[in-house]
Amino acid sequence: MPTTNFDVEGIQQSIMGKLQRYYGVTVKDASMQQLYKATASTVRDQIMQKWMISRENRASEQGKRLYYLSVEFLMGRSMNSNLINLCCQQEYNQALEGLGINPLTLLSEEPEPALGNGGLGRLAACFLDSLASLNIPTMGCTIRYEYGLFRQKIVDGQQVELPDTWLQNGNVWEIVATEDICQVQFGGEVHETEVDGRKVFALDNTYVIDAVPYDMPAVGYDNDCVNTLRTWSARSCEVFDLKTFGRGEYDKAMDEMKMAEVINKVLYPEDSHWEGKMLRMKQHYFFTSATLQYALKDFKRQYGNNFDLMPDKVVFHVNDTHPGLAIPELFRLLIDQEGLGWDAAEHIVRNCIAYTNHTVMQEALEHWPQDMMKQTLPRIFMILEEMNRRLCDQLFKIFPGQWERIGHMAILGYGQVHMANLCVSYAFSVNGVSQLHGKILTEGLFHDYYLVNPDKFSAITNGITHRRWLLSANPGLRDLLTEAIGPGFYRDAQELEKLLPFAQDAAFRQKFEQVKIQNKIRLSRLIEKRQGITLDPGYIFDVQAKRLHEYKRQLLNALHIQVLYNRIVEDANYDAPPRAFLFGAKAAPGYYRAKMIIRYINALASLINLHPRAKKFLKVVYIENYDVSTAEYLMPAAEISQQLSTAGKEASGTGNMKFMMNGALTLGTMDGANVEIYDQVGADNIYIFGMRAETVDSMYAEGTYNPMSIFETTAEIRRALSQWLDGTLFPDEPMALQDLYHMLLIGDYGGMPDEYFVLKDFGSYSMANRRMLTDYRDRDKWLKKSIINVAKSGYFASDRTITEYNDKIWHIQPT
Repeated sequence: MPTTNFDVEGIQQSIMGKLQRYYGVTVKDASMQQLYKATASTVRDQIMQKWMISRENRASEQGKRLYYLSVEFLMGRSMNSNLINLCCQQEYNQALEGLGINPLTLLSEEPEPALGNGGLGRLAACFLDSLASLNIPTMGCTIRYEYGLFRQKIVDGQQVELPDTWLQNGNVWEIVATEDICQVQFGGEVHETEVDGRKVFALDNTYVIDAVPYDMPAVGYDNDCVNTLRTWSARSCEVFDLKTFGRGEYDKAMDEMKMAEVINKVLYPEDSHWEGKMLRMKQHYFFTSATLQYALKDFKRQYGNNFDLMPDKVVFHVNDTHPGLAIPELFRLLIDQEGLGWDAAEHIVRNCIAYTNHTVMQEALEHWPQDMMKQTLPRIFMILEEMNRRLCDQLFKIFPGQWERIGHMAILGYGQVHMANLCVSYAFSVNGVSQLHGKILTEGLFHDYYLVNPDKFSAITNGITHRRWLLSANPGLRDLLTEAIGPGFYRDAQELEKLLPFAQDAAFRQKFEQVKIQNKIRLSRLIEKRQGITLDPGYIFDVQAKRLHEYKRQLLNALHIQVLYNRIVEDANYDAPPRAFLFGAKAAPGYYRAKMIIRYINALASLINLHPRAKKFLKVVYIENYDVSTAEYLMPAAEISQQLSTAGKEASGTGNMKFMMNGALTLGTMDGANVEIYDQVGADNIYIFGMRAETVDSMYAEGTYNPMSIFETTAEIRRALSQWLDGTLFPDEPMALQDLYHMLLIGDYGGMPDEYFVLKDFGSYSMANRRMLTDYRDRDKWLKKSIINVAKSGYFASDRTITEYNDKIWHIQPT
C-alpha cells in the first residue's frame, strides 16, 4: 500500500505541489486562502490513509457500529484539532514557518462549519472526538446546513441575523459519497394490498428528494481510528426542465430544485408558523430516513438478510428528540422494504435504538400536530397509530382505568405526536446528562415510564474533549502542565489530578498566573480587532457565554451589573477590583424577550462607558457572533465562569466544564453539572448561591411567590427596575424594557411573574459575588483555587463520558 512521508520536508513538498497543481502559483504568490487549502489538503491526505485502514478494520472485524444521530454537530475548525490528534502539530508548524507562513494566520482562514448552535451540537462534536480516540466505530449523522443558524451582528445594541455563508469557498474536509445517495419521500397516499396472505403498504404520488451524503473525518488521538461525520444534503430528483426554461419561465423551471433544497438551508428554521413547523419536521425525517436507509444497506452488505443479527451489530443513538422519527422509520424500512412482520420489526427496533434526553423544558420537548404528520408523512403516521395502540394497551394493563395518566404517556394524544414519549417508550435505554438531571427524569418528567421499566433509565454526566479545550485552545497552559506533570494527560485527562500538589507551589502559581495574563491579552486583541472595543487585561474577566434563554438568567447577571453601577455612582468611597463582564450568546430569531435582554446588556455597556467613575470599575462587552473559534480564545482567558440557571432547569451544561478546565472559578447554582463540579472541587473552590432544585419545585407547586414584595422591600432592586422605565437606559425610548419589567413583577397574561426567580435569587447571588471578590484580592488564595479546578477537571473529559455510554448502553468492542 503506497504511503507518503509526512515529515517536515514531505509536508513542504506536498503544499508546494498542491499550490502548483491546483492554483498554478508558488508559495510566494499564493493567497492565504490558497495556502490554507493546500495545507488542509495535505493534512487530509494524511488522514485518508488512516481512514482507509479504519474502514478495512471495521469490515474485517464485523463488530458493532454506532450511528449517532443529532440535528446539530458544532464542530469548530478542524485543522488544529486534526493536527493534535495526528500528533504532528510540531512538524506542520515547522514546515509552514520554513515556507514563511505564519501557522496562526493560516488557521484563521478556515471557515467554521455552521452545523450547530449550542451545547447539544458541541457535545455531539466532543463525542465524535472521544469515540474515535477510544476506537469505537461510529458514524455521526446530521444535515449539511447551507447557512447554519445565522451570523450574529450587533447593530445599535440589537441582534441582527445574517446568513452564515460558511460554504462559499467550499469545505476542504468533506468528500461527497455519491454511491450512497438515497431517496426520501414526502406526502402521497398509502395503498394497502395483500401479497401471499401478507399486508403490503406502498406510497403513491409522493414528492421525492435525493439525500446526498458528504463525509468528514473524525480523527482519533494517536491511533489509527478515523470515524465519519456524515452530513446529508437535499437535492431535487427532477431533471432540469429545459423546455420551461427555454420559454422564459425561469422561476417555474427552478421551482422544483428550490423546494427540495430548502430542507438543508438553515438550522432551526423559525417555527412560529405552520410552514416553519413543517419544514423542521421534514428536516428531521429527511436525515433520519437517509441515515437508516444507509445503515440497512451497509448491514445487508455484510450480513445479508439475517436481520436477527441487527441488535448485535448496529445501535442508533438518538441525541434528544429531533431524530426520534428514526423509530417509526426503522419500522417502515423493516416492514415495507424488507418484508418483516410487525413483531420481528418491533424486536429489532426496541433493541437497536437508545435515547438521550437533554432538557426538562416543556417547550423543547418536541411535538408535532397530528394533521401535519398525517399529511406530510402518511405511512409514518400509520405506523405511529399502531405503535400508540399497542403502547396504550400495555399501559392500561399496568395503570387500569387511569386514562388521563395513560393519555400523558401516549405517543399520540391531544392532537399531537409527542416525540419524547415516542423515544422513551420504544428506546431500550434512556439517559439523562448529569446525575441531577437523571434524578429529575425518573422522579418527575418520565416518572410513570420509570415505574414501568426502571432498568432502562440511567444518568451519564456530559463531558468535553480536553484535546480541543485544553491542548488546542490553551497552548500556554498545556505547555506549563506538561512541564509540571508530563504529557500523560494528553491521552488520559484523569492524570490532571497530578497537578494538585502544585497548588501549594508559589513558583508554579506565578507561572500559572502569567499564562492567564497572556490569554487575557490574546482575547483583548481579538475583541479589539473584531469589534473595535478596548479591553484592559488588568480587569477581572467575568464571563457568561451560553445560548440566550430566560432560564439561563443572563438577566440576573445584567441586573446585578446595574446595581453595581448604581453603587459606584452613589458611593464616592466604593472600591472593588475592576471587572469586565463578557457576554457571548445568540438569541433565537423569534425569541423577542431574549433579544430584549441583549439590548438591555448593550444599553448597560453604553451607560457605564459614559460615566467617568463607573468605567474605572466596570466594563461590559457583548461578544458578537459567539462561536467555537471565539470560545477557544474566551475560555482560556476567563477568571470567573457564571453558571446561573434556575436550579432544576439546566440538564447539564458543558461550558461550565470548559471554563473549569482552563482555570476559571464557577459562580453558579446547584444545577446540572455544577453539582458535580462542587463534588469534585469542594465547597471552598466554587461559589454557590440560590435555591436548590427541590425548593424551586415546591415554590412552583405552592404558587405563592410574589416578586413584588421583593421589589417593594429591596431599595437596590426597586431603583434598578425603576430605571428601566425612566429613560436612564434608553433616553429616547424610556419604555423599551417595559416587557421585561412586566414579566418580572406582574407576569404574562395572568401567568406566574418572575418565572425563573431572578429577584428571588438576587440577594444570594449578590452575596456570592462579594465573597468571590474578597477571595480574588488574595492572589495566592485565588490561584490555589484555580489550579485545584484544573486538576479536578479531568473527570469531565468526554473520554470518561463515552466510556460510560459504551459500558452501560452500547456494548461495542473497540476496533
